[in-house]
Order: sequence, then structure tokens, then C-alpha cells
Amino acid sequence: MNDATAALIVAIISYLVGAIPFGYLIPKWCKGIDIREHGSGNPGATNVLRTMGNEWGILVLCLDLLKGLLPVWLLPMWLLPSDSPAMLHLRVLAGVAAIVGHMLPVYLQFRGGKGVATALGVVIVLGGWGTPVAVSMFLITFAAWRLVALSSMLAVSAFAITQLVILYPYPSQTWSLLGFSVAAPLLIIYRHRSNIVRLWNREEERTEIGKRSSTVKSEVPTDSGEDSAA
Repeated sequence: MNDATAALIVAIISYLVGAIPFGYLIPKWCKGIDIREHGSGNPGATNVLRTMGNEWGILVLCLDLLKGLLPVWLLPMWLLPSDSPAMLHLRVLAGVAAIVGHMLPVYLQFRGGKGVATALGVVIVLGGWGTPVAVSMFLITFAAWRLVALSSMLAVSAFAITQLVILYPYPSQTWSLLGFSVAAPLLIIYRHRSNIVRLWNREEERTEIGKRSSTVKSEVPTDSGEDSAA
């Protein structure tokens, strides 16, 4: 199989896997509720955790993570020999497609989450030192402030800076990963733009582990992808 055909197959499959809306399906199947009508209205792990409790939020988080991890890990190995020079670039393509699928899922009229959990799955395979740095940043800042959106943006920023420091001296070998390490964090931060406004106005909701939100919206939000992280 030539590289162009492999790239097309990887992009399509990774997008369709990334677009599986576990944050919508799990509440619908297990509790009979439309998560888009509860809490922030966002079909992501954070809103599921706030609305349904820890165990459901963690389940969705893990499934969203796997949407990024499995395509990046398995698809390129299935389509190309392990020593192919295109292997890294194909993994990066799979990661980008999975993240875009989560953010813009065809199954939910292209209204999805912020991409944080799926991006974590991607960088577990791709990220090198950027991944533990980002995870540490998230855990430390979330423990301090309980603001998922802020912690997510700081984490992806730390990932980008770490990757730039490590990869910039070798652009010819790692250009696709270098580009991903900058573009993916910028895209995730862009998806948090409404959270940035609320943070600036000190109106962003804190996430307390173990507490459920009692707020139920009477109608579907007009922009369900803009209200909560993950």
C-alpha cells in the first residue's frame, strides 16, 4: 500500500473513531438522559462528571482517551511496515483526525467537546517528555484551583513549550510532530474561548470531585461545544 492511500484510510478511520460521542452515548444508554440538556450542555467528560458523578465522568474520560490512543497506536502499524519513514507522520495524522473528530463529530451535527481527553490519548503515544509535563501541570493546577478549563489550557501550553524545546533542533526528522505539538494546543485553547471570557470575569464554574450539579437546562444550548472542558 502506498503512503497516500494509507494516509487517506488513517484519516477517515481516525476521524470516525474520534467522533464517537461517548459523552452523549453513556448518559443516554445508562441513565436515559440527553447530557446536552444538563449542566453546561457539553457532551464531554467534565459535564458528565458534574452531572452524573465521578464514576460516569471517569468512564467517559477513559473512553475519550482511547479514541485518541488506539487509532494512533494501531492503524499505522496495520497499514505500514514498522520501519517505514512515514510511520511517525501517519501517527500524527491519526492523532489530528481523532482530535478533530471529537471536537466536530459527524454523529452530533459537528458539536462536540474540547478535545482534551482525546488529545491526551494521542500524546501518550506521540508526546515523549511533553506528556508527563502536561499531566503534571494539569494535576497541580487543578488541585490548586479546581478549574478544569484553566488547568487544561495550562497543560497544553506546557506540552507545546516542552515539545518545542526538545524537537526544534531536529525539524527535518520530526516536522510533523513539531507542527502537531504547536497546532493541537492552539486549537484546544481556541475551543476554550468562552471559558477564557468566564475566567476573566471570574464566572467559571469550579469542579469539585464527588459533587453533582443540580442545574438542568430546559433547552439545548445554541453552542454546546463551548461551555466545558474535555
